[in-house]
Amino acid sequence: MATDMSPHPSRKRWSAVLIAERPRPERIRSRPDAWWLAVGTVCFGAFMGQLDASIVTLTYGSLRTGFHASLAAVEWVSLAYLLTLVALLVPAGRLADAHGRKLLYLYGFAVFTLASAACGLAPSLFALVAFRVVQAAGAAMMQANSVALVTTSAPRERMRSALGVQAAAQALGLALGPTVGGALVSTLGWRWVFWVNVPVGVVALVGGHYLLPRTRARARVARFDWAGLGLLAVATTSALMGVSAASGLAVPGWGLALLFVFAACAGWGFVRWQRRAVTPLLDLALLRSRAVAFGLTGALSGYLVLFGPLVLVPVVLTARGSSDLTAGLVLTALPAGFALAATGGDRLLPRGLPDRGRCLAGAVVFTVAVSVLLVVPPAIGWLVPVLALTGLGLGTFTPANNTMIMSAIPASSSGTGGGLVNMTRGLGTALGVALVTLALHLAGGDRVQAGARWAAAVLVAASAVAVASAWLSPRTDPTVSRAAT
Repeated sequence: MATDMSPHPSRKRWSAVLIAERPRPERIRSRPDAWWLAVGTVCFGAFMGQLDASIVTLTYGSLRTGFHASLAAVEWVSLAYLLTLVALLVPAGRLADAHGRKLLYLYGFAVFTLASAACGLAPSLFALVAFRVVQAAGAAMMQANSVALVTTSAPRERMRSALGVQAAAQALGLALGPTVGGALVSTLGWRWVFWVNVPVGVVALVGGHYLLPRTRARARVARFDWAGLGLLAVATTSALMGVSAASGLAVPGWGLALLFVFAACAGWGFVRWQRRAVTPLLDLALLRSRAVAFGLTGALSGYLVLFGPLVLVPVVLTARGSSDLTAGLVLTALPAGFALAATGGDRLLPRGLPDRGRCLAGAVVFTVAVSVLLVVPPAIGWLVPVLALTGLGLGTFTPANNTMIMSAIPASSSGTGGGLVNMTRGLGTALGVALVTLALHLAGGDRVQAGARWAAAVLVAASAVAVASAWLSPRTDPTVSRAAT
């Protein structure tokens, strides 16, 4: 007797539901503001990603007490998340280009939400670090697709405005992180720092199902590039660990040198492999575009300038006798300026000013702002206007910079492009924190003011790179037709 080995119809039905992108309801898709609804949905992830990045550091004291751990051990709660996130952003974008950006984004939010709940239930520090790795994998699936979903949802002429709103959502999350984190830890305990993600994640999942468009332009992948993923992970992880170790961790000189050797060798091997691979993880042809290459350089420099002061200002102010609350309030001027410029910049700048001009104007503004720190004392009266002006410059620069990059990338590779943008953001964030910490460390614990000048010099150098990248970018903005359902 013949046996029917074909899958049961109900299994086929559930399989189709799990791997297929669902269309938006017609009443939503046909609305004139449907693209704004999609952008607003993506802002949930942008907000939570930055809130989570800035809120977790507030738990260090409670974690050290609760788990009887050292500061070096507790730092892995953040370090493990960051290393995983940076390593997986480009692969997640590549998978999204092949299988659907909406699909990967929603699955990423589901993983992030479940892992957040697990982090809040962690019985040990080791378990918490492990759950943070899973949480970062979900965040990579979200962040690799956030920029792509915005650029494929918004009309070409409104792309910069849409990316500005997303950047403002990130700045808002960054600004609220210290305040929300401090309130939660002091009242409900450190576990609520992770549990707060759960209700937001549920709302975002429901909203994303109904409001996000399906992927129309896809890049089919016959075989996933696991070798490329491994080389990229080793390169980024070794480089970030090396920079972090140089910032004051107890790592011997030979170990530090070995990390940078691993990073250089893996990076060289990754480029060589991508040129030979049949289905490369990253199409290196994308990086031959001046708009993409210089744009990514500028994005990395901009985020270095954005996150460097988050380390510098609290250290300097507390050394001068200010409280942590005062330092947090002073820091708010930076993301507040960023959000103001990102959402309202189009109303103040000439409509005909191209993205390159906006990048250049913003980069000049924050270069002038951070240069002031080289010649004035790091007092509150100076820091507030300097940080606000830095935020205004960055808020003008970042949306235009991202628009130039994504406009130069074909729609079928927008997930990979979004992954590249977010990977450079992550690297810039890590370098901003690590290089400022290194400058303060090299100056010595009792020479905070001298260390602040060295840290300001690092920020000025990064700002100068951002100005150069904007100046060297193409003078005409590339146009790529994009469509969304």
